[in-house]
Amino acid sequence: MVSAVEGTLLRKEPSFCDLMTAGGSAYRIFYSLNTFSRLNDEKARLLTTMIVRQDAITLFGFLEERERLLFEQLIKISGVGPKSAIAILSTFTPEHFVEAIAERNEALLTKVPGIGKKTAALIIVQFAGTIENLTPSGAPEREASQALESLGFKPAEIAKAIGRCASTDTVSIIKEALKILQRIK
Repeated sequence: MVSAVEGTLLRKEPSFCDLMTAGGSAYRIFYSLNTFSRLNDEKARLLTTMIVRQDAITLFGFLEERERLLFEQLIKISGVGPKSAIAILSTFTPEHFVEAIAERNEALLTKVPGIGKKTAALIIVQFAGTIENLTPSGAPEREASQALESLGFKPAEIAKAIGRCASTDTVSIIKEALKILQRIK
């Protein structure tokens, strides 16, 4: 299994890139529009998920672990394949997706090409109660989320507030989120 690829960008398109490694191998890696917009034009390091099918072996790339975790959870849902998962990640940042799930906003999810009302409802049901699992274990956002939940805030409010935070360490995220949550109430 290929879990990451680093190298020089040979070709960069909105839906994929060709990446040449130092060893001389080139890989075609598919990604979201969010990843495309953040890639520079020379070097890249992408975390990858490899999908093996009867007719193809495909790599999907991500700049951050949170996006890869979200992709891997999405493709486990019946009716959501890799292309639909990439469409979701192209439409939403991981933070905005978490907000949509926390708010149970089916209408927002149906704006993704290929996602209908039934699939949107299924995605919400599958992710309900597991929003905190969308961040890597021990991540500052998850720790802050748990701390805020223990203070009595609702998961939907917490997801919105943490999504707006610019801080990267747990204590700073909690402080910043508390200020945001006070303005919401």
